Amino acid sequence: MAAKEVPDIVVARLPLYLRALSALQGDGRIVTSSHEIADWLGMTSAQIRKDLSHFGEFGKQGTGYSVSGLIQRIKVILHIDHEWSVVVIGAGSIGRAITHYTGFVDRGFRVRGIFDADPLKVGLLIGTHEVQPMEHLTELVHRHQVRVAVLAVPGYVAQSVTDLLVLSGVRAILNYAPVNLHVPADVRVENIDPVLHLQHMMYYIG
Repeated sequence: MAAKEVPDIVVARLPLYLRALSALQGDGRIVTSSHEIADWLGMTSAQIRKDLSHFGEFGKQGTGYSVSGLIQRIKVILHIDHEWSVVVIGAGSIGRAITHYTGFVDRGFRVRGIFDADPLKVGLLIGTHEVQPMEHLTELVHRHQVRVAVLAVPGYVAQSVTDLLVLSGVRAILNYAPVNLHVPADVRVENIDPVLHLQHMMYYIG
């Protein structure tokens, strides 16, 4: 089945399965089952089996799944069986925190640079990266074949920065700006807005 025919909600759950499997592998597990993964995630085993069935056969009935084998299969499906170069746009609090984060490399992502339009931030050292001016963005994107960006800029400049990223060749944007971005059909945007998630949760505890 072609990837475009798989419901997006199914694709969104694959990283959760990968996280559960990585935890099981860390505990020394060699074989697991849909029931065990379901218990770890608070889901049903039927849902896990149904999700995985979109991508072919996994494991054997009665013997379960190879933990390492399933990890590798899911990485291939998500195209994270190799390393992706990432740029961070915005050297404010969020951008600095993302650049400092050490959990990207072993999960398939490497920050290649952090950029900002503020002359007072350009040249600052954040971890091992020096903040670069926006004028250097396109050259670095081309040099490292960057296809992924994290956008952590004020809302009023988010669209213009997005336009530059798209023109430079970026095809996936993780957006922390509190605005909806307009991008071509072949560019993927994921929005991260903590306020929206907080408002969502308040429905259940108010």
